[in-house]
Amino acid sequence: MSDDYDTPWKEVIEEYFTEFIAFFFPQAYKDIDWNKGYEFLDKELQQITKDAEIGRKYVDKLVQVWLKSGEDAWALIHADVQSQSEENFAERMYIYNYRLFDRYRRHAASFAILGDSSRTWRPNKFERQLWKCEIRFCFPIVKLSDYEQEIECLKADDNPFAVVVMAHLMTQATAKDYGKRRNEKLELIKQLYRKGFSKQNIINLFRFIDWIMALPETEETLFSQELADIEQEGKMPYVTSIERIGFKRGQFTMIANQIAKKFGSQAEKELSDLKDMDSDSLLDLGVQLFDFHSFDEVRLWIKEKINT
Repeated sequence: MSDDYDTPWKEVIEEYFTEFIAFFFPQAYKDIDWNKGYEFLDKELQQITKDAEIGRKYVDKLVQVWLKSGEDAWALIHADVQSQSEENFAERMYIYNYRLFDRYRRHAASFAILGDSSRTWRPNKFERQLWKCEIRFCFPIVKLSDYEQEIECLKADDNPFAVVVMAHLMTQATAKDYGKRRNEKLELIKQLYRKGFSKQNIINLFRFIDWIMALPETEETLFSQELADIEQEGKMPYVTSIERIGFKRGQFTMIANQIAKKFGSQAEKELSDLKDMDSDSLLDLGVQLFDFHSFDEVRLWIKEKINT
């Protein structure tokens, strides 16, 4: 199995952006006027990145916020959840930042979340010089592996990203032991209830845990049975809703992989379109998929289904 980190991280950042900044970048959180809200600028980000030589896709977000000083600011968020270091990462951060300034004459704060397992890879600056002409671009980073020594603190923290970080680390730690992953996954879900989260937060965070801590079919069956047993004990009252979400997630992950295999694309690119479809439409797409002759036909079919 190949673990998918990018898509669940993208969704959880969009769902809990305020909590994301509070957890990882507390100084920025204090300076932002959250009463004025914030805005994701996906189109603006696409304009500055569409022709960049950046290799694989990252979870890049561009967000407009307003400061307590009265100014507006842009925050460029890179949730880098790749499993290994990348030589040109700092350069890419610099390119995105200066392109934003060049196009909009705005300085963006570039934040990096590094989700790889390396202890030593910590790119936080880009530097170049020629004679007395120098460039030095620095940006803050958060290394998720540093939290491995703070698991008990994470268990006591009621910020949703404490759960997100634990799920991320446990996914990496159980890459070769799915029995252990099943047990840890169930324990994380129990913690959602212990932390006193609302029903909607439990469902949202379950979606992240269930997605990132994917299990092969045999272990998934055991996991579902364990959830059902706990539900009968009355200890987890939202399990029925959770199980429906898990079923749908399994549906569109499978179909996204089928689309990727048939048309030579990347599965994570298709998930954003599929997530708005109901279960019946997903089943219908799975049946009709191999009758399509081009990827454009698939996209048109999905668009029509969503708009009906």
